Amino acid sequence: MTKEYSFVADAAGVRLDKFAGDRCPELSRTHAQQLIRDGFITVNGEPAKPSLKLNTGDKVDISIPPELPSRLEPKNIPLKIVYEDDDLLVVDKPAGLPVHPAPGHPSFTVANAVLNYLPSLVKDADSLRPGIVHRLDKDTSGLIIIAKNRVAQANLSRQFKDRVVKKTYIALVHGKLTPERGTIEAAIGRDPAHRQRMAVVAKGREARTEYHVVNYVGKYTLLEIKPETGRTHQIRVHLAAINFPVAGDITYGLKSSRFPRQFLHAAKITFKQPSTGKEITLESPLPPDLQKALEEIG
Repeated sequence: MTKEYSFVADAAGVRLDKFAGDRCPELSRTHAQQLIRDGFITVNGEPAKPSLKLNTGDKVDISIPPELPSRLEPKNIPLKIVYEDDDLLVVDKPAGLPVHPAPGHPSFTVANAVLNYLPSLVKDADSLRPGIVHRLDKDTSGLIIIAKNRVAQANLSRQFKDRVVKKTYIALVHGKLTPERGTIEAAIGRDPAHRQRMAVVAKGREARTEYHVVNYVGKYTLLEIKPETGRTHQIRVHLAAINFPVAGDITYGLKSSRFPRQFLHAAKITFKQPSTGKEITLESPLPPDLQKALEEIG
């Protein structure tokens, strides 16, 4: 269970990470720094840096999520592998399976399954993300790349950082979205009012999402989406921000009995093979649960 604390700085000049550690003895300075970077510690409702020096009267909110396991364990979880070579594999992730351990989901993840499938990664089991170079939300289905070695992992991580990797998602949103092509540009950061959520915030990180309409289906719009950046919950936050939330998204939209989960699927990915530089494009069809939901409303 997440622990929540609020404090008011009674002196000026103290670093935020030291202040958090002093007020919450359960936090080491390193742990406090990580929580600050992840947006779980804010100052006056805004994200901050660990080195920020507080002013008298500053309000510091601290959220401490449950601790994760210190070491990853292999789990015999089936993986749907759509591509594999000496450097990587690409998995078609089902909805409901987290990519890596997180609060509330400590062990039944893609990372645990990959460790079982690739025993060679056991040496990296002290990391909770061996081979993981990007992620999908737990209830988003679709394609995810897993690196088999550290050289490939570094190469693929650089491709994501340099925006060489191109991803295409299929989403269904509430309402009739116009114009039929557009770009959403809005910075995203931790929601100061709800620490488990993200939001469009003035001091967030740059985020850009392109979309085009595939079809209008009843009271909904089917979209093809190409995010240019990779912020947490980016597509869901951006679409909710323009009042066209993803269907079935209970975090940023509305609960609906029509949709068993958020209608968001990572349908296509293009990247360069780390060793050869050859461009690879892979696709995943819409999974049966989303296809059924689409047919029922169409």
